[in-house]
Amino acid sequence: SQYTFNSTSYRNTVMVIVTLQTFAGLWINAFIVSVLCIAWAKKRTFNSVEKILLFLGCSRFWFLCISWVYSFLSTNYSWCNFVHPILQLLVAIQNFFEASNLWVSSCLCGFYCIKISNFRHTFFTYMKVKIDRIVPWLLLGSVLLSLVTSILFYDVKDKALYISCNSTTREDLLKQRVRMDEHFLPVFVTIGFIFSTAFMVALFSAILLLFSLWRHKSNMQTNSMKNLSVDAHIKAMKSILFFLFTYGINFTRLILRLIYNSNRDDLVTFVILVFQYIFPTAHSLILILSNPKLEKTWLRTLSCVKCKVCMR
Repeated sequence: SQYTFNSTSYRNTVMVIVTLQTFAGLWINAFIVSVLCIAWAKKRTFNSVEKILLFLGCSRFWFLCISWVYSFLSTNYSWCNFVHPILQLLVAIQNFFEASNLWVSSCLCGFYCIKISNFRHTFFTYMKVKIDRIVPWLLLGSVLLSLVTSILFYDVKDKALYISCNSTTREDLLKQRVRMDEHFLPVFVTIGFIFSTAFMVALFSAILLLFSLWRHKSNMQTNSMKNLSVDAHIKAMKSILFFLFTYGINFTRLILRLIYNSNRDDLVTFVILVFQYIFPTAHSLILILSNPKLEKTWLRTLSCVKCKVCMR
């Protein structure tokens, strides 16, 4: 069955699902940012993990905000699609925060791999010593790559709007779209390569950490300190495996969005729209549950909320 934006029930369904996902994601990421900022106010310093988590929480918070505004305007006020440069800027900003979200997530995955793995290779030994100094440069690199991605998306959206406004017949519109697809094929390939590189960083980090865990367990003796090390490996692996699962879904959605370059509003578009909110919400939640400080504050906050609800 086909969904269309002309259907009122479809628009209502989309906005209800998107709004609920956005609210949950905003609350979870705002919680991470708030806890880290309060901790900074007390000790006036950030460690490397906190820097990455703060950057990640902020990028996901603003990504969800911009994505909701874009979905709301394009769903309920389709005339905004033809107002220059409202939608183009929203698309560019949305993709900046989305690319930033992907790259910083990969940086966090790589950071865990370097810090927790017990490889004795010279490269890993060097990285363990230097990783804290490299983290700010990794975040800066993520921003620059995200900026490149947003500029490419702005150009695509701007050209697509120009073609839509200057095509008088359906046949002319189809011809122009074919030309646009051919013209922007290198752009889409470049964007796909950027997304794929971030995914491969996360994938290889998880594989290396898994191999490190297997090696450590095979050589392990009954020593309390070693058991703690294995516990740290297992906890990190659970987080990274869940991250890879959600990242895999999100990466598939991104590739579908690049391939499925169409303005038709059917079931595929619906799935792409809904799934874009899952990754920044689900992964942030698992980050809270895998961080002792965040988890303790999270449980305490939920207890307070539960008590207030019960009192009513």
